[in-house]
Amino acid sequence: MIFAKPGLLFLLLLLIPIIAWYVWKRKSLSAKLQISSTEPFVGARKSYKYKLLHLPFIMKIIAFAMVIVILARPQDANEWENNSGNGIDVMLAMDISTSMLAQDLNPNRLTAAKDVAIDFVEQRPNDNIGLVVFSGAACTICPLTTDKEGLSNLIANVDTGMVRADGTAIGVGLASAVNRLKDSKSKSRVIILLTDGSDTGGDIDPMTGAELAKSFGIRVYTIGVGTNGMAPTPMLDQATKQVMTVMAPVEIDEETLKEIATRTNGKYFRATNNNDLKNIYSTIDKLEKSKIAISNFAHRKELYFPFACVALGCLLLNLLLTTTVLRRNP
Repeated sequence: MIFAKPGLLFLLLLLIPIIAWYVWKRKSLSAKLQISSTEPFVGARKSYKYKLLHLPFIMKIIAFAMVIVILARPQDANEWENNSGNGIDVMLAMDISTSMLAQDLNPNRLTAAKDVAIDFVEQRPNDNIGLVVFSGAACTICPLTTDKEGLSNLIANVDTGMVRADGTAIGVGLASAVNRLKDSKSKSRVIILLTDGSDTGGDIDPMTGAELAKSFGIRVYTIGVGTNGMAPTPMLDQATKQVMTVMAPVEIDEETLKEIATRTNGKYFRATNNNDLKNIYSTIDKLEKSKIAISNFAHRKELYFPFACVALGCLLLNLLLTTTVLRRNP
């Protein structure tokens, strides 16, 4: 038997002062009866009423103890189930530069990337997953977590304005993801880096970021997203302050992304439409399966009922005694 809330059992310590108070009270009453002879009470001590005198208090104490045990939720959990599951640490590094608003994917690159990332997160319940976004600089939106619902909500709220510095600092984004994984104790650590452009600067070169990942044994899967040639992209007209859709060139540095993947024992993927992106994440999901042992209770049965019966029985017996044989005369 185990308890779901074992801390509540410490309330049983309250019985000590209660019992001590009762004993002190009885002795105080006895001390007040200062008489020269106890012969008149000899017969009373032999009566059944005298023998039952302390029983109501005992019943109350037992009932109180049973209530505390019930609140601690006793459970039967003797049966164990051993399973195997998948558990790895994954950092998503997502490009949020303004070019990710290009509409060659539906409705645009960024939204399509967020949708498949959320699906990926929700399909991996045993993994620690985090999120880094980058454009001209990088920002950690969520460190490694098992809270998939919270992470999915954060991914859904990602937007291009979250990092003020525009551009595509691939090396900085990769290094930020590495920094979040380097202290992980997991046997398998992975970065999924998604971008639609080429590195336009930053304090860290992409190859330096790749070497950092390699030194910590972190595998990097790189994804180049977008079609070849020109793509419709929402742009802000500085003169009118209105958003217009213009044709912007796609300049994905596939050679750099391939080299990052090769150096870290990962793989490079190219997505030119929504289905490509879904298939890529599905492929990565199948590639990254690290078996871990999971032990959990196969069955938990609440055991409060017998304790409740004892508590109720004690209270009923106390009521019966105090209203019949131990009833005080008015």
